[in-house]
Amino acid sequence: MSINKLKLDKEEKEILDAIENDSVVLEGIKKTEMDELKRIAKNTLAKTRTISIRISERDLIKLKSMAAEEGMPYQTLIASTLHKKTRT
Repeated sequence: MSINKLKLDKEEKEILDAIENDSVVLEGIKKTEMDELKRIAKNTLAKTRTISIRISERDLIKLKSMAAEEGMPYQTLIASTLHKKTRT
């Protein structure tokens, strides 16, 4: 779903505007981290398709462990990794 199609209340719109205008200040977060979070948020809203793949149980356990270390769902880690490897 596009961010433009979301129904945001007044407070949500103000937050979105602040983020888009780089006027949000979060303690303890560097600009590079904020840029990465923005990129992740934008990719989260990008159009996606569902696929099915078969992988070994061992690989899945390792992926889930890696995702937990990064603080994200394992599906997000997989999609992010594929995105990084396929963008041109």
